[in-house]
Amino acid sequence: MSAGSHRPSNVEPLRRRHRTVIGMDFISTLAIGMGASWVSGINLYASVATLGLLGRFANLKLPGELEVLTSWWVIGIALLLFVVEFVADKIPVVDSTWDVIHTFIRIPAGAVLAATAFGDFDRSVQVIAFLLGGGLALSSHGTKAATRAVINTSPEPVSNIVISVAEDVLVVGSILLAAFLPVLVFFVIAAGLAVSLWVLPRVIRFFRQVFRRIRGWFRPSTA
Repeated sequence: MSAGSHRPSNVEPLRRRHRTVIGMDFISTLAIGMGASWVSGINLYASVATLGLLGRFANLKLPGELEVLTSWWVIGIALLLFVVEFVADKIPVVDSTWDVIHTFIRIPAGAVLAATAFGDFDRSVQVIAFLLGGGLALSSHGTKAATRAVINTSPEPVSNIVISVAEDVLVVGSILLAAFLPVLVFFVIAAGLAVSLWVLPRVIRFFRQVFRRIRGWFRPSTA
């Protein structure tokens, strides 16, 4: 037998291994991109800080252009804003106002995180990721804000504090799953989307209130 006759049998396993590596890279990128987008709708600053710290101390190779999150400036500012949000989340009136303002921050940021995660892919893939990431952030932010608006009407502070801490745990836990057990985070996101559909009427009411409040801010006062 000539040496050339063995070439196909040697090349095919390499091709299969290469396809497997590419497939795993795509799943990892998808998990981090979509996972970060979804939890950004709940707590953007915890999401960014967790990714940055994992990139710094856990040797996590962040996909695409997300490596920028490992900058100490980004981590420091994210942690500072997380502390501010951690306190604001525990005060009902402040929490509701905070959520209204962050309607215009969390959703675009979730879309940008998803597109940035796919920075090594084709432009069309980045656009799709941008749209999907924005949609996931919209669903989680709307669900969080609508449910918290209901909980904030309760006079006792315990439920508000417990839910706030649970949200922070969910955000950090989801990022850890996306980084180290990427397949599992898809089930978490699916469960979150199911909850969003269940509370959809309240979510719609919340966004109507947001836009009414915004219109009120710009409406000229009458004498």
